[in-house]
Amino acid sequence: MNKPVIKVGIVAVSRDCFPESLSVNRRKALIDAYTKKYDAAEIYECPICIVESEIHMVQALEDIKAAGCNALCIYLGNFGPEISETLLAKHFDGPKIVIAAAEESQNDLIQGRGDAYCGMLNASYNLQLRNVKGYYIPEYPVGDAEDCADMIHDFLPIAKAYVAVHDLKIISFGPRPMNFLACNAPIKQLYNLGVEIEENSELDLFESFNNHANDPRIPEVVADMEKELGEGNMKPGILPKLAQYEITLLDWIEAHKGYRKYVALTTKCWPAFQTQFGFVPCYVNSRLTGRGIPVSCEVDIYGTLSEFIGGIVSDDIVTLLDINNSVPKDMFKASIEGKYDYKYTDTFMGFHCGNTCSKKLTAGTMKYQLIMARALPEEVTQGTLEGDIVPGEITFYRLQSTADNVLRAYIAEGEILPVPTCSFGGIGVFAIPEMGRFYRHVLIQGGYPHHGAVAFGHHGKALFETFKILGVPVDEIGYNQPAGVRYPTENPWG
Repeated sequence: MNKPVIKVGIVAVSRDCFPESLSVNRRKALIDAYTKKYDAAEIYECPICIVESEIHMVQALEDIKAAGCNALCIYLGNFGPEISETLLAKHFDGPKIVIAAAEESQNDLIQGRGDAYCGMLNASYNLQLRNVKGYYIPEYPVGDAEDCADMIHDFLPIAKAYVAVHDLKIISFGPRPMNFLACNAPIKQLYNLGVEIEENSELDLFESFNNHANDPRIPEVVADMEKELGEGNMKPGILPKLAQYEITLLDWIEAHKGYRKYVALTTKCWPAFQTQFGFVPCYVNSRLTGRGIPVSCEVDIYGTLSEFIGGIVSDDIVTLLDINNSVPKDMFKASIEGKYDYKYTDTFMGFHCGNTCSKKLTAGTMKYQLIMARALPEEVTQGTLEGDIVPGEITFYRLQSTADNVLRAYIAEGEILPVPTCSFGGIGVFAIPEMGRFYRHVLIQGGYPHHGAVAFGHHGKALFETFKILGVPVDEIGYNQPAGVRYPTENPWG
């Protein structure tokens, strides 16, 4: 749910002093290589080769639009005409990749030499001259048909995220909890990214929730929750209220998404939510996130945007966690040291009350929110989904606007270790190489909040390119520097 399908229009270009057949034949070979290895429905071969002509450019643009393409590949089959090819990039409303054909054989370097290696330089120069946005050039953008097919396939999650963000509405119910500046969210950068936002009052949500009392769909949703929870259904009496709340949110999405195709939510969950609604919303948040509609806690608008992007890029369920607590040294010595190649400072525990989807827990159990229950009756704090998060590779990341409107991000790859947490909530023992230095010189130094998004699997490469294509300055994308590579703010004497 809640994500686009990408179709890449592949347009070959040719400089008029080179044989057009060189670009056309190389384009055909690229199409053949792609369809042999990947899904043919993901690409479209534009029959128009742009040869040094603005008219060809218009014809190609109209053709790929008519074919339903929402992403573009400009393929330099030879040197290429930098004016008309970059005009195509400028006028195409969507993400684009620019790649170039390598030479095929030492036996054909006279009439069969295309010089696209050279043409890429002029193309990139002209893209910058025209202030073209939303284009991606791979790390090494020159290759044979198979290489270029792989480049286009690697581009798909980046393109998908770009398209999705530009058709996204974030629906927020706030304001943020008091003394919770971590969820500060300047909306200017949301607009710069192409995201629409609708900010509502918690009272608006409460009114809508009350209007859904006795909704005839509640029993069906309760039955679905019971099936999902199985033996972990330890609080069956709270399920009708949770079902009522889930229906409320889904109806609000349908009524309020407007002209946007995709939606992410962020809701308030304390301090008055429990006493007025009579439960905590964690489990419902987990269910919607599991369907591709991320719901962040504590009115974390950039948190839900981060989740949404990660879900698109990874094509999987994501979660949002507190970068929460250190691993006890006795746990490290007993369960990690000597078994995994990590230092103590590489580890930490990621936690949230119960918003992680059941599919990403080793065993999910419906419980109450222990921290809130220290000050409130337990019965109004029910609704968390607790359990250890599944071990395996992860990417920890966040996209954020600072209070003074600077767009920045961080990405770090690591893993969740198969170590029992001995704790509560949705929680896992995380290990990220050089986490201690990353924590100090990216997270703390960069003024990031304590919420981080988690994608399951290693997706740093695609997330890095996604943040770039969305307009995050490269020097504002932090990552965990390897040992021996110093951060600018790191003390050289340790």
